[in-house]
Amino acid sequence: MSLDVKNVVGGYSQVPVLKDISFDVHDGELVGLIGLNGAGKSTTINHIIGLLTPFSGSIEINGFQIATNNKEYKKQIAYIPEIPVLYTELTLREHIEMTIMAYGLDHEQAWTKAHALLKTFRLDNKLEWFPVDFSKGMKQKVMIVCAFMTNAQLFVIDEPFLGLDPLAVNDLLDLINDRKKQGASILMSTHVLDTAERFCDRFVLINDGKIKIEGDLAEIKGAFPNAGDSLNNIYLALAKGEAQ
Repeated sequence: MSLDVKNVVGGYSQVPVLKDISFDVHDGELVGLIGLNGAGKSTTINHIIGLLTPFSGSIEINGFQIATNNKEYKKQIAYIPEIPVLYTELTLREHIEMTIMAYGLDHEQAWTKAHALLKTFRLDNKLEWFPVDFSKGMKQKVMIVCAFMTNAQLFVIDEPFLGLDPLAVNDLLDLINDRKKQGASILMSTHVLDTAERFCDRFVLINDGKIKIEGDLAEIKGAFPNAGDSLNNIYLALAKGEAQ
């Protein structure tokens, strides 16, 4: 498996938000991280990408732990945040060059991938522009291009559809499916549950810092037989305290 989260307790300033959570993401698998606002999704992601250190437990990606091999651990991950992180003084071309340097990519091969992605997301004529001035959707496309031009084994994607037009959403889903077929693993947090239901292989439902249930759609529905016949209805039942 690519990602293995074991018995993680963590949070901020020694206040535990995550309470002994464990789950995994296998090679070639898309797992949806689902939960209410404040359930612990962002805290989980921040621990996985190394912004937070667990109080206890472990996180491994392909056998690497951040505490023992920080550089190799981070090279395993491509992260697409909910709010794009861009540099005011860098052009789109320079953002791509920075990604190549950060991941130690072959320059020619990386640019071949980048050009194809830029064309897909209709950014190929904006290489000398400063993406910090782009619209929200265009900024998100920059983050997608920079993530998918890497050779990362694990993609951590946080609310990727916000601000994207329908064509870009379709393009992103195609990229995710292509990388899955190549053996990459994807952990995606999203509130767009109808899309998650159609594309995710498994789900991790988190509530109050604990894993409520982990499994495929049939297993999730079976665990909440009175909550409805869709992921959206189960989510609503959790929100209202009706699903136990």
